[in-house]
This record gives sequence, C-alpha cells and structure tokens, in this order.
Amino acid sequence: MTAQTPQHRTVILIACMLAMFMAAVEVTIVATAMPTIIGDLGGFSLLGWVFAAYLLTQAISVPIYGRLADLYGCHRVFFVGTTLFLIGSILCGFAPSMLWMIAFRALQGLGAGAITPIASTIIANVYGPTERARVQGYLSSVWGISAIVGPLLGAFIVQHFTWSLVFWVNVPIGLLAMALIARYLPVNDRVKNHSLDMTGIALLAIGVSALLLALLQAEILGWWVVPLLVLALVCTCLFVRQEKRTVEPLFPLVLWQSKVIVAGNVGGLVIGAVLMGISAFLPTYVQGVMGGTPLQAGTTLAMVSLGWPLASMLSGRLMLATSYRFTALVGAVLLIIGSIVLLTMNTQDGLWWGWLAAFTVGAGMGLSNMTFLVSVQNAADVSIRGIATASTMFSRLLGSALGTAILGATLNINLELRLPGISDPVQKLMEVSARKAMPADELTWLIDQVASSLHWVFIVSAIISLFAVLAACLIPASQRPEHAETEKSC
Repeated sequence: MTAQTPQHRTVILIACMLAMFMAAVEVTIVATAMPTIIGDLGGFSLLGWVFAAYLLTQAISVPIYGRLADLYGCHRVFFVGTTLFLIGSILCGFAPSMLWMIAFRALQGLGAGAITPIASTIIANVYGPTERARVQGYLSSVWGISAIVGPLLGAFIVQHFTWSLVFWVNVPIGLLAMALIARYLPVNDRVKNHSLDMTGIALLAIGVSALLLALLQAEILGWWVVPLLVLALVCTCLFVRQEKRTVEPLFPLVLWQSKVIVAGNVGGLVIGAVLMGISAFLPTYVQGVMGGTPLQAGTTLAMVSLGWPLASMLSGRLMLATSYRFTALVGAVLLIIGSIVLLTMNTQDGLWWGWLAAFTVGAGMGLSNMTFLVSVQNAADVSIRGIATASTMFSRLLGSALGTAILGATLNINLELRLPGISDPVQKLMEVSARKAMPADELTWLIDQVASSLHWVFIVSAIISLFAVLAACLIPASQRPEHAETEKSC
C-alpha cells in the first residue's frame, strides 16, 4: 500500500464505519420487524431459524474471510463479502415464505462474516499502532448507535412502509461503502500463489455448524444434541491434525505462539458468554419479575450499548498511559462489578438499578474487547493480521453460543426444580393478560420463584466474568501500543 494521506485515511474510516453500521443495524432492525414479517409470511415455528441461519453462516465464515484477506488482500475480500450481504438483503425483501427467508438470511450471514473483521483489519493496516485504539473505538461506537437506531428505524418502516424496506435500507449504505473503498483504498498488486486449505475449511464448517446447532437448539433437538457434539469433537480433532499438516493452514501455528493473541481469544470467549447474561436475561427480569414494559426492558438493554462505545473510545488513552494488561483488568473488574449489581437486584428496586448494572457491564466489555482487539492486531505480523483479527471475533461468537447454552440450561434447571409441572412460567409473567388474571398470592409466589431462578443465571454469569481477569493476566505486563511505522498491506 502506498502511504495514505490523512484525508484518505479519514474517508477509508468513514467507509468502514458505514459497512460496520450496515452489519450491526441488521440484527436489531430485523428483530423489530419480525412480528410483522411473520404476520405476512406465517411460519412462527421457524422464527428461531431466521436468526440461527444468519449466526451459523456468519460464525463459520469469519475465520475463512480473515485468512483470505491475508492471502489475497482485504480489498478483494471486502467486496466479495459486502456483495454477498447486499444480494442476501435484496432477496430477503422478496422472500415468499419463511423457508426462503431462512435461506436468504443464511446468504446474508455468509456476507456479514466478512464485513466486521475485514473492516477492522483495513483500519489496522491504515493506522499505526498508537492510533489503532482510538480509531477502533470509533468503529466500536457504531454498534452502540445501531442498537438505538435499529429498533426505532425498524418500527418506523413497518408502520409506514412495507417490511421489505427493512432489508433494502442497507443497500445504498453498502454501495456507498464499496464505492469509497474502491476509490480510496489502494489495491495490493503483488501476485502470489497460494494453496487454500479446502479440507480444513470443510472440517471447520461442519464442526462449527454441529456445535452451534447443539448449543442453540438444545431444547428442540433433545438427545440429538449428543451425536452433534460428538461430530463437532471429531471434526475439531481432524481439523487440528489437518492444520499441522497443510502448507498454509487456516489458523497459522504462529497465532497460538503469541500470549497476546491467546489472551485475546480467551477474552473473546468470556465477553461473548457474559454478554448473553445481559442481553438475553436482564430484559426477562425487568418484564417478568419487575413487571416492566417492553420499552423499559429495551431501555435497560440500551445502557449496554451506551457504556460499550464510551468505554471503547476511552480505552485508547488508558492503554497508552498504562498497558494492555491494566486496561483489560479494569474492564474485567467492571464486568465483575456489573454482575454483582445484577445479583443484588430485587423486585422492590427501581429500574435505575438495572440501568446501572447494564451500563457497568457494557463499559467493562468496551474496555476489555477493545484492549484484546488492539493488542492482538499490534502483536500480529501484517501477514496474519486478518486471521488474527477474525479469530478474536470468532471466539466471541462461539462464546455467545456457549453462554446461551450454559445460562439457558441454568434457568431451565432452576425453573424445573422450583416450579415442577408448570409450563412456561416465565411466559405467564411476560403476558400482561395472564399476569393480571392470577390471584395475588399465586402471582407473588411465581414471581419469587422466577426471580430466584434468574438470580442463579446471574450468579453463573458473574462466575464466567471472573475468567476475564485470567484472560487479562495472560497478556505480558507493561506491553502497550508503541510508535511504529504503519505496515502497508491491504
């Protein structure tokens, strides 16, 4: 890459932020529109698969795109991923049934797997080590903005226009991002011969698919989870063997020889798992136990989206003034404090207590996630920066799936022990009509039992957050972003 002028770097940053916004807003805007979409297409029983298909293909493709970026350049891979995402978005708007919607969402996810890691890698290649923390903080802030804009925009569209526009609104954003990248991001013209590890890719795809299906669909699949987990284990063993034998492995061995990169991946797992304790179960507590409205539950969750980008933007200064380890430890401590605040919640507390917990956890995630990402990018050689960046995001996706399974099982076991024979006790509390129809004594008893069950979920989430301290301590002491010339390779 030729040297970038500050003006060009700013335009490239804007393009990457647009691409990140497109991928980030997709999750919240679609979730808001799904009731309307189901009312039109039917197929309520397939609702979970609309999101699972997207997550599956995204998780599988993230490391593949990261490695492809190292081998063939960020420029080409960004265009391939964004094009697939936009084609999937357009087709989703034309879906005639839920089955077709699921298929097109899978295609969308296949493209989304490239957008976040490649945009982040482009920025890491354009900006120097001491600048990355600040600039990556800008990218992280996009997720907070999308979490607020997405639901509002989705509700406005389905109320005044066709639900198809929920998917098509991304098209002009994506095209603009592609145009800016095409114009201002120079292409690496060096021609290289590479041997893409197709066997490793196939084993990874099968193994990750089996694992995610087992974790995310455990209640539906029943005992079929066991053979899926066995298949995932077998594919993992074969994948490791293949990685050791192939000339150009998907995950180069040098990745796992760096303590910083290992720490980043462990941290990604923890952050992904803890995030589920907030995003999946705190709104349930607000509505089911505290009797709050969906709007109140949404505003509570929005505090995570507020704390995360604010802390991300502050993390750069803290890393420069102290070290990676110290900044990650501060983030880990905030995660633990936020989890403890959750544990102290009760039915008499006001909504502000939930806001405090969510904001604190969000700030902890912002500090931790940004520190792990920047430290990994600065530790990785430019030749493997794409897969190094993708590996941390891949770990976070796996952590989210693992957290969903562990915390979901914790809630279900507690509900079964406390409320045997009662079907869907949480749903009974969430439905306003059913809640009002209950006698006062029965309602109080049911709320107490569900609250106790959710507190066990928060206890497990707090225990998981302790591992963030371990991940931070894996980073060598005193390491911090250092001044160095930006490596030019896109």
